[in-house]
Order: sequence, then C-alpha cells, then structure tokens
Amino acid sequence: MKYKLGEFVRFVDERREGYITKIIDETTIAVSDEDGFEIPILASKVTRVHGKSEITESISSVNLNTQGSESLIINGIYLAIADDKKIGSVVHLYLLNESSWEVLLSFKTERHNKYKGEFAGLINPNATVKVYTASHKELDLWPKFHIQTLLYSTMEHEAQKPLIFSDQFKAKDFSRDKKNHRLLDHPAWMIQLDSNTTTIDPIKLKESFFKPATAKNEILIPGKEVDLHIEKLRDDYHFLSGSEILSLQLNHFKKYLDAAIVHEQDAIVFIHGVGNGMLRTEVHKILSKHPQVKTFMDAQNERFGYGATEVLIKI
Repeated sequence: MKYKLGEFVRFVDERREGYITKIIDETTIAVSDEDGFEIPILASKVTRVHGKSEITESISSVNLNTQGSESLIINGIYLAIADDKKIGSVVHLYLLNESSWEVLLSFKTERHNKYKGEFAGLINPNATVKVYTASHKELDLWPKFHIQTLLYSTMEHEAQKPLIFSDQFKAKDFSRDKKNHRLLDHPAWMIQLDSNTTTIDPIKLKESFFKPATAKNEILIPGKEVDLHIEKLRDDYHFLSGSEILSLQLNHFKKYLDAAIVHEQDAIVFIHGVGNGMLRTEVHKILSKHPQVKTFMDAQNERFGYGATEVLIKI
C-alpha cells in the first residue's frame, strides 16, 4: 500500500478526485470527493496529486507595531485543527506563525513506537502551512504527533530554547469551541505552542487549552419539548464514539426530566428520533422505573412518527 490516510488523489479511469479517508485493506482505499461521498476503490486505480496536501498558504506580512517601528514579536506559534470546507469528514492540521520568527519546523507521527516524518520546512512570519490531513471517523486511529521548532531572526534577541510539543488526541480534547484566527479563513481548534516563557510543558499546554467544555447554564424551567439529538447538544459530536454520544444524550434527558419534576410540570416531551432505537429504549427503561413518572407514551405520531416520547409526571 503506497498511499496514506489524508492524501489527495485523482481517479485514473474517471474525472474524480478527493482525499483518502479510509484504508480498507492492503489493496483498497476509500476516497471522499468534494460532495462528501466516500467511494471505495482499488489503490491501483488512483494516482497521487503531488503538492496538493503540502501547499503552504502564505499570508502577506503585516506590520503589527502601531508605533511604525520594527520590533520583535516573540510569541504567536499555534497548531490549528480545522474542518475541510468541502468534505465534512476530513480535518487538516496547520502550523500558524504570527510571530517575528522564521520557524524551522519538524513534524513527525508515532505509531507503535515507530516514527515517520510528515513535514519539515521553514515557515516565515505571518504565514501558515498545512502539515497533516486526517479523518474525523478515524480519530481513534490517529497517531501521536511530535512537533519540534527552532526559532531564527536577524533582529537582536535573547537566546531561545526549541519548542517541543507531543500529544495523541482523543475526542474529549475537542470539547472547547473553535476560534477564528486571522491567518486562517475558517474556525479551528487552536493550541498555542509558545508562551511568555520559552520552556514548553506539553501536559500544562493540554490542561490549559483542552479544558472540559463549560457547563451550559441551568434552565430553571424546562420547555415543553427537549431535543436529544446529539447535534443539538454538542458541536464536536463527530469526534465522539457511539457510547459517548449515548451517555451525553441520557445525561441531558435525566437533567431535564429532573427539572420538570422539580418545577411540577405535568408533562414533557423528549425528542429522541428513530435511528437504531437504542436511545429510545434506554429512555423508556429509565422512565419505567422512575417513581415520579405517572406514565409515558409515543408523542403525536403524526408529528414525530415514533421519534418522541411524552412523559406524564406525578404532581
């Protein structure tokens, strides 16, 4: 197998191209085109589009010193993880440099204690470069990432230690909101690789930038309907496993059921959808054993089908 996850390829026998989003076996891959369709195909039937994934997107240098004189900006080096604007299942990793340094970057991946170089090069001030491409669906298979940088400037400066960052991302690492940055034209999860000190502690970095999502404000009086669809609860749901999604939905359900009981609502509707029926089954199990639930039933079939449950509460 000569291809790797995230490479951009073109079909040999038809006018189609896209990113490799799955390695099926030794001879077969799956390619997602610009419409988001994932197409299984023999690896021998595609060809690599050289330079497509490695193009540096340079941004014109801007003067950040409002006094008009040149000064050294010593901080502002980030790892950014952003969704592909056309293919929802693909993310790209970028190195952003808004500092005054010329950054000599080494970016490697690690699998089973074996390392592979993915990118090495010089990144100018106020520029960004794409260093890796991966699939949302393959998050559990992402390698560990290792970043090392050397900082260079012709301006006078104090000695700078190399920046070192290593991490293997999990779904919970993406619980924070995306941020906009002037060097990218779309929001991304941001990790700053430098700070006011030149010594980088990867553990402290993760604690600082990947804190759990802030709990939503409690709704004192719940509405008559509560939507349990995961896309209504979390923006980062595509990074979560099936069990994590179900756990979040059930916790949300319990929270609003308790709120309805506390405020003596006589009824509340939970919209769980049809899907594979697992969420509906778990919701009904909890309701059947709850001492404050009078009864429950499918809610307005003509409106919800069998995708919602109405709960009558003992007052």
